[in-house]
Amino acid sequence: MSISQADLHLHSTASDGQYTPTELVRLALGEGLRAIALTDHDTTDGIDEALKAAQGTALTVIPGVEISTDVPGKYEVHILGYYIDHHYVSLQERLRSMRESRLSRARKMWERLSQVGCPVSWERVLALAGDGSVGRPHIAQALVEAGYVESVQDAFQRYVGLGALAYIPRPKLLPQQAVQLILAAGGLPVLAHPSKVIQHIPALVKVGLVGLEIYYNRYPEAEQRFLAGLAQKYGLIATGGSDFHGLQILDTVGIGEAPVPWSTVEQLQEASGRFR
Repeated sequence: MSISQADLHLHSTASDGQYTPTELVRLALGEGLRAIALTDHDTTDGIDEALKAAQGTALTVIPGVEISTDVPGKYEVHILGYYIDHHYVSLQERLRSMRESRLSRARKMWERLSQVGCPVSWERVLALAGDGSVGRPHIAQALVEAGYVESVQDAFQRYVGLGALAYIPRPKLLPQQAVQLILAAGGLPVLAHPSKVIQHIPALVKVGLVGLEIYYNRYPEAEQRFLAGLAQKYGLIATGGSDFHGLQILDTVGIGEAPVPWSTVEQLQEASGRFR
């Protein structure tokens, strides 16, 4: 059984996860979870399926998203959105544009891999993505299958991660823009895996940041305590989740293995005006 009752950072095949939204719901129920948030990268396409799969069960599915943003020329900052109106037209238009740029970037990275002596099949990359948004994890999986690297993590470090041989940037929102977009969609914006981007917290709080991801993946207790202090300082909800993609894709922690307290879900429900 899970060490937590909630997991608020999950990815499905709608973006770059191993399991369908329905399968994630079944996994969560099997682990005894009471609430999950589906937070696929730059898409909400899996939310309706997850909500339907959870109907009649004890599991609450929180509609979510993880938006990739950029500090130009430096690094990515990821913003989670909880309790969004996932049919909000402006949100969908922006996410659609982001997915199109993701596909274009993936194609260019695939071409560069051939230039650096590591050709992989584009058809295989598309097959690995399935119905989801094509992304770097799918290229990384193709590199593993072709025998160029031993793991997805190795593929990111050597070929498709920031600054690696085949890395190509793509146009993204600024972090503040993502916060504002989530707010416009009725959601609660949260800074994801914030450890290396804490300098952005004050500016994001000014535009409406609501939460800080503290109970994340393999953050050690000392890191969690430090981040909890920042959350308290800025009046932010302490959230968390496993960032589970499926262990065949990212060999990190399993679903429900980030120690998210149930009070987090209650605080998010209260902040969103949703009492269940």
